[in-house]
Formats: sequence, C-alpha cells, structure tokens
Amino acid sequence: MTSLHETGVTVRAPAKINLHLGVGPVRPDGFHPLATAYQAISLFSTVTATPADDWAVTCTGQVGIDTAGVPLDDTNLALRAAKLLAREHGVDQPVALHLDKGIPVAGGLAGGSADGAAALLACSLLWDLSLPPARLLELAGELGSDVPFGLVGGSASGHGRGELVEPLEDHGRYDWVVLTFDTGMSTPAVYADFDVLHEGVEVPDPEIPPALVAALRAGDARALADAVGNDLQPASLRLRPQLAEPLRAGLDASAYAALVSGSGPTCLFLCGDPDHAASVAAALSPYGRALVCHGPVPGATVL
Repeated sequence: MTSLHETGVTVRAPAKINLHLGVGPVRPDGFHPLATAYQAISLFSTVTATPADDWAVTCTGQVGIDTAGVPLDDTNLALRAAKLLAREHGVDQPVALHLDKGIPVAGGLAGGSADGAAALLACSLLWDLSLPPARLLELAGELGSDVPFGLVGGSASGHGRGELVEPLEDHGRYDWVVLTFDTGMSTPAVYADFDVLHEGVEVPDPEIPPALVAALRAGDARALADAVGNDLQPASLRLRPQLAEPLRAGLDASAYAALVSGSGPTCLFLCGDPDHAASVAAALSPYGRALVCHGPVPGATVL
C-alpha cells in the first residue's frame, strides 16, 4: 500500500530527566496524576527500522551500557510501537528493528520510552505515512507516559500520567552529571511506597513550581537549582538508603543541586559549566558511573 525505503530509517532519541516531579493522589485506575518538568539530555539511543520478512528486534549497547535486561520479544517498547503503528494504519510490511542503546537501562532515564518514540518516527517515515506530529503524539501516549516527550524533547511540561506534553520556554544550557548504577529500581514499587508514606495524608494536586518555569525562561542554572524537586525521592531513598551518600557527596563537591531522577536510582547533579561538571563527576566516580552531559537537546531526530 505504501512505498518503502529499502535501506531503512535510523532515528536518534534522547534520555529524559525530571527537573520537577510532582505526584498527586492515586486515582481509581491505580495511576497518579503528575505535574512534571522534563528535560532532554545528551545521552542518546538510536533505532533503525528496516523492511523484513518477519517482525524482529535486536539490541547492542554503547560503551558501558548493559543491555542484558532489554527484552527482545513483543514486550519491547520499540517493537510495540512499530506494531501499533502498523495496526492503526493498515501496514502489512514487517520490520526488523535494531536498537543501539546509549541510555542506561532501568535507570529512570526513559531509555525504553526513547526507543518507542524513535521507532514510531522511524516506521512512520519508512512506510511513508505522512503522519502529522499530533497523531504521532497520540500514539506515543498509548504506549507509555514518557514516550510523547521522547518525540518532543527540549524542556517541556508533562501532565496527566506525564503523557500530555507542552514545550516550556527555555533559554539556557544546563550541565549535568548523571550518576548511574548497575542495579535498577522498580517504578511500581517506588510509587507503592509513596502511597505508604502518604497514608492518611491529603496529597494535593501536583503543579510545576512557577519559580522553575521562570528559571528556564531566564536560562538561569542557579535559580533552576533552587527550584528542582522530586516527590518520589523520599520513597526512593527509603527503598534504597545508600543513595543518600552520593547525593551528599555531589553537593559536597559543589554541585548546584542533587536529586534522584524520576523513580531512581539514577541521581542528577546540576553544575555551572562543562569543567565544573567534570570535576563533580570525578568526585562521584567511586559511587557509580558518572556521565557528563547537557540539556536541553532535541527530541527524536532522523539521522
């Protein structure tokens, strides 16, 4: 029904961090309403979609990335994205997807969601579907809360489950140290512990702090440092108390701010410039893998 690019299409998508993660009271469907400020940072994975006789997914990792936990069956988010797109638009041509992961796995950096976003864009181009961005965002929202942001990138607000994404005005460059660990954390377990911590407490509806929006608009890293936050951090620290030590160490090493990324365990340290970030990363290297990166960067991009 459509023409195909025989050589395939490769799309790169970024990791995300939460500058602010506000979590509301649990809903009847088990989800929590969120108000979050996302930022895309310069850690990337790529997805290459190629016409094939049958659906398939393969995966490699860039230096230091352990891909042992990446599923290669129908639970893989990139493959789910491709099949969803095919079903919705009547495409009967399978694809082989190859993932080259530069985003740590199970670290709260939305690496799987980046794969899903990249696969949506790659397959829509491979199949010449000419989909408007709004339609891709709708499909992304069906796949998962963080997938739409993988398409949008930059700095953005997220509401609902995080899937309702709007760009935020941002005139800055922010240098980060991203501290990753060999063992991931269960997002459902962190949310469950959040609920335990808030039993009998009225949880307000979440909102993004106006001071954070103003800091991004001004491009002011110091002001941003004062405004970042994560409502899940107490639960993450309760489930993994050893995260407290590197958070303190980063601040002792002069990071402007230190916080857990999303549900963890990855920790984020805001710095003033690339040299400052390199210095903080050196101080944090005994605790895990300290990566120096920056944001904001664009969302899913064709290579």
